[in-house]
Formats: sequence, C-alpha cells, structure tokens
Amino acid sequence: MTSPEGHSEAVRFAFGDSPALADELLELVLAGRKTATCGALCDFEAGGEPMPRVGRQDIVLDGAGRPAAVIETVEVTIRAFSEVDEDFARAEGEGDLSLTCWREGHEAYFQRNGGFSPDMKLVCERFRLVKILERQDPKE
Repeated sequence: MTSPEGHSEAVRFAFGDSPALADELLELVLAGRKTATCGALCDFEAGGEPMPRVGRQDIVLDGAGRPAAVIETVEVTIRAFSEVDEDFARAEGEGDLSLTCWREGHEAYFQRNGGFSPDMKLVCERFRLVKILERQDPKE
C-alpha cells in the first residue's frame, strides 16, 4: 500500500491494540477531541517504532489498516505514568476526559501490553490533525 502523496517517509500506525480500539480512537482524532497520545518509553527503546519528534507528520491507520489521517507532532515529553496530569489526560480525549478515567484505561492497556508500573516512563505526544484521508475499500 502506498503512502498518501507527500508522505512517503511518514510513520504509519494505528492507535490502540485492537482494530476496534484503533477505530474508536481514530474517530476521536477526526472529531478533534483527541490531540494527544502516549506510549511506554521501553517500547520505543526496544525499536518497536521511532520516537516521535516535533514537526514530523505521521499517517494514522484505521482498524482495517487503511490510511485515514495525517497528524503532526507538536510536543513530546517523557514523564512517569504517575506524573501525567489532568490537562494531558483531557487532551487524550478518551472516556469522561478525567485523570481518573485516563489512569484506569491506560493501566489496563499497559497491563495487556507488557506490564504496568506507576513509575514507568511514558512518551507523551501532543499532535494536530493535518488532513483527513479518503479511505479506499480494501477490495479496490
């Protein structure tokens, strides 16, 4: 599958850890509600995907693996899970937007994906939606 015009070197990824979660989180991005995301620093260090950097544009995939949007990183910070604040939790756009909801959801996510610790380091990224892409039927 080719990358959208002008994005041949973009990182391609889907949010979450399942097709359903990828679609759910993508919809929050498209609606303008989700403008941040995070991942375990150890996953980036293990070479799973490149570290985000300010100014880089990435392609967000839907749950079927189709390019759906282009986002641009506007801020990257590294902090412990326990240091994530209400403002960042709200920017993630999930659930009721509270820090409590964010902590519960992300603790469960990290438990499913390699383990959780309150002092684990996270790569916290803020981004802006650059473009919504027209998704093609996979049969085309």
